[in-house]
Amino acid sequence: MASEPPEPRTPHQARTIAESFGLDAELYDRTRPRYPDALVQKILAAGHGSHVLDVGCGTGIVARPFLEAGSDVLGVDPDERMASFARHRGLEVEVSTFESWDAAGRQFDFLVAGQSWHWVDPMIGAARAAEVLRPGGRLALFWYVFEPPPALKEAFSAIYQSVLPGTPFSQGTTPGLDGYSAIFARASDGLAQTGKFRESAQWRFDWGHSYTRGEWLEQVPTFGGHSQLPPAQLQELLVGIGAAIDAVGGTFSMHYIAVAVTAERAEEG
Repeated sequence: MASEPPEPRTPHQARTIAESFGLDAELYDRTRPRYPDALVQKILAAGHGSHVLDVGCGTGIVARPFLEAGSDVLGVDPDERMASFARHRGLEVEVSTFESWDAAGRQFDFLVAGQSWHWVDPMIGAARAAEVLRPGGRLALFWYVFEPPPALKEAFSAIYQSVLPGTPFSQGTTPGLDGYSAIFARASDGLAQTGKFRESAQWRFDWGHSYTRGEWLEQVPTFGGHSQLPPAQLQELLVGIGAAIDAVGGTFSMHYIAVAVTAERAEEG
């Protein structure tokens, strides 16, 4: 189980990984975790209006609960494959990186980005966000961190170190909240440097989800960079992970933590 993004460079520079998730958009949409309803509700309660911009919308996992809550949602994503999947499920999507996207003078009440803002240049992205959010609009950039049970965390780490030694994957597990702190800090710093947002805050949400061996193994190839592994290496990884899950009874409960970096667009003047 590798960290996301799993390379040492600044994530937004790793375009081949950032634009690789559409290789199997259906698998991505089917297996990736959803966000807790409480997160969506808190975002909407902290702002006003109904126009939502979803940056890096992918297949529409983030957008759909906002649509269900009655919001009008526009997605922006650089991958036509992901955009096509989302369109077939009722989401309006424009294909572009956010940095180069033409808003055509449109402004929004909310800007959200779920598990995607690390693929956006934090400084350019923050400036663009200030342009497209109306004064008083709410920005919410959020990520989830997953924490497997300790025994599985150790086993997964050992498998990655064995199969992919000397690579960014070899740390084997997500870095946890401490490891993600750099991503949160970059996002907050970008907002602060624009001078157009009120002080940012962080919101946390915890939840759990139970997985069978098969369910987890389906999700693994959708992790950042995994689709670019040689097939034999990916298969070796999956065999090892499957064996580790079998050793704990074939099922396990994953603890998820979602953290949102959020701020209000300041009034002009």
